[in-house]
Amino acid sequence: MNASSAISLWADTAGEPEPHGAPAASGAVDLAIIGGGYTGLSTALHGAGRGLSCHVLEAKSIGHGGSGRNVGLVNAGLWLPPQDVRAKLGEARGAALIELLGAGPEYVFDLIDRHRIDCEPVRTGTIHAAHAPGGLRDLERRWAEWQRLGAPVELLSAAETAERIGTAVFHGGLLDRRAGTINPMGYARGLARAAKAAGAMISTGVTAQSLKRDGAGWRVGTTKGSLRAKAVVIATNAYSGDLWPGLRRTFTTIRFFQLATEPLGERAGPILPGGQGIWDTGTIMFSLRRDAFGRLIIGSMGEMIGGLSERWARAMLRRLFPALGPVRFEAGWHGEIAMTPDHLPRILRLDAGLYAPVGYNGRGISPGTLFGKAMAELLSGGREEALPMPVTEMRPVRAGWLQSGFYRAAFAANQLWRGF
Repeated sequence: MNASSAISLWADTAGEPEPHGAPAASGAVDLAIIGGGYTGLSTALHGAGRGLSCHVLEAKSIGHGGSGRNVGLVNAGLWLPPQDVRAKLGEARGAALIELLGAGPEYVFDLIDRHRIDCEPVRTGTIHAAHAPGGLRDLERRWAEWQRLGAPVELLSAAETAERIGTAVFHGGLLDRRAGTINPMGYARGLARAAKAAGAMISTGVTAQSLKRDGAGWRVGTTKGSLRAKAVVIATNAYSGDLWPGLRRTFTTIRFFQLATEPLGERAGPILPGGQGIWDTGTIMFSLRRDAFGRLIIGSMGEMIGGLSERWARAMLRRLFPALGPVRFEAGWHGEIAMTPDHLPRILRLDAGLYAPVGYNGRGISPGTLFGKAMAELLSGGREEALPMPVTEMRPVRAGWLQSGFYRAAFAANQLWRGF
């Protein structure tokens, strides 16, 4: 296996070229945005569209974090079942968030169409597959609530699931027709192109090093100059560092790795023939999808551990699709996910005019896009009460570093156990 990109396969195969931003940060703007992923770029795109002068500061390259490393499943809703979201947020606030994120894929695919983003969009749904009878019961509970809400979500029998995925190992599945798949790096780069066309400035290779009050606004010190801003959005999520003390302690970081086969041509024809991506109900979940070139991309929680991860992927594919035969992997990578204790995202108010949306819990594409839009609306004259989530102050996760270490060990053990 030879991964040619330091980021992911998606960086090599994206139809959108890598955007190169201004090498310096200087002057004064309405809104400084730290982080060039979905949230930051969506904030810039929508902020510029509402008349704000916006400047995105990205330490590496566009999509270098989770936005260029994820599976590329454009899912509706959150990690939690909708009834649990209402239970945690209250009926009115929970119902509003469910409705917003239920329509999230439609908004993402509309942006893709509107800005002609070259990111391999396939809108045939995604499948949540039951790995065990208990997993099927969970899916039945989710399906009942989505049915009550009138969502186009279908509960599949074991036979129907086998037909759509190409394997008989699952006990059933939940087909969400609102959802789909994309090349996630292509989408990030396309958002950057659209934001620049709308008038936003983007600087790549520029690290924000300090944030200090400057009158009623902020001064952002960077490795390539200083920028004054009326407001700042820190959109670094799982890749948050020490720019704002304590921010990265508000969530637990876990990793998710993926491996991509070589293009398989007709050999992969019976696998996911409808183009859906899947993930399962296991405690240590795994994912599977195809790309536009006939590769299978398989992954799970944990980090990429050389030959161990490759052995796990081979064993999983043999179990799922014994007729497939030997495969060669041409790329492998991992990314980081910000998990919150209640599996709900946060919009943190760090100070006056300083916000940080975090904690998408592995659902970054639609929520990141919509939360970025909401931040732009807020900072162009909107009200905090109209945000998708109640604004909260920072609250550290107790023993978060210990949890991260435990998860890392458990995920590595899972690769070792299932790799034989």
